[in-house]
Amino acid sequence: MTKNINKAAEKFEQWQPNNEQESFLTINTLECHTGGEPLRIITSGFPALKGNTILEKRDYCKKNHDDLRRALMFEPRGHADMYGAIITDAELDDSHFGAIFIHNEGYSTMCGHAVIALTKTAVESGVVARTGDVTKVVIDVPCGQIHALAYSDNDVVKKVSFQCVPSFVYIKDQKIEVDGIGSVQFDIAYGGAFYAYVQASSLGLSLVAEQQEKLIDYGRKIKKAIMNSSAPELTISHPTTPELSFLYGVIFIDDSPNKDVHSRNVCIFADGELDRSPTGSGVSGRIALHYANQQVALDESIIIESILASPFSVRAIEALTFAGVDAVIPEVTGDAYVCGKAQWLINSQDPLKDGFLLR
Repeated sequence: MTKNINKAAEKFEQWQPNNEQESFLTINTLECHTGGEPLRIITSGFPALKGNTILEKRDYCKKNHDDLRRALMFEPRGHADMYGAIITDAELDDSHFGAIFIHNEGYSTMCGHAVIALTKTAVESGVVARTGDVTKVVIDVPCGQIHALAYSDNDVVKKVSFQCVPSFVYIKDQKIEVDGIGSVQFDIAYGGAFYAYVQASSLGLSLVAEQQEKLIDYGRKIKKAIMNSSAPELTISHPTTPELSFLYGVIFIDDSPNKDVHSRNVCIFADGELDRSPTGSGVSGRIALHYANQQVALDESIIIESILASPFSVRAIEALTFAGVDAVIPEVTGDAYVCGKAQWLINSQDPLKDGFLLR
């Protein structure tokens, strides 16, 4: 019986699309995760994106190829919490390549977990030539240029550090009434994207997997309440780039049960996605908050973990003024793993070719 099953499996593997009878678009991807958060890196098959800047390319993708974003992020090829990166040419002369981040709702401005996975795979695949034990990788993303360092042991990148864009506190000690929750106290900070930061214990929440549905529900309600508020102080405006002026997610904060870990993050972003990692842009905003509150000094590292207890180390390496705002440059360190390579077929005759989501 085993021999027959193996022969059958070999036959299945020989299946090829019949392009004479059906029309297929083939897209290849490299599948990774950083701290448990997926990253689907699109390596070939995606149409070329027009534009001179990453923001222009992102806008072109949104207007012309958003069906492919949905097809790759949604079921049956993805799921409600899938995340991806479209590789582009570099925008700046001293960058190696560009990346556009995609998810269930649309497009991110910054993604730290993606930067970590992209840096690792860029060095291991030879996109960026290895320069000994430490290799610098420079990536253009929607919020700006990101500088990363890949730390290798022989041919394997064991960890990655990246410097985020200038990160800053936007507003502190705000309160808002949220339907079904009550009064919620929060801060808003920017770490490549804007987040509202909420103490989980103040709402009776625990940052454990068993409460994931409640965390998603609360995160969506709080985000909606802040975005729909008519209070002028809650109108988000990035100081230099209007395209970045929106609330991306809500981050719940609590103590960690683990020794030597500063705290735990659970980020609810986009349309109710729960980040499995500590959230690279989220911890960048948090270190800006801690520094502004004089809770950490420059170069003082803290470890922030995710709902899975996967850790990122973060520190503020420089204080500066950015567009008239007090800011810091965060450095975030984590690791990533490659978990697969895939080839996705999009059949023009498939009525569900653009994907769907069931929660």
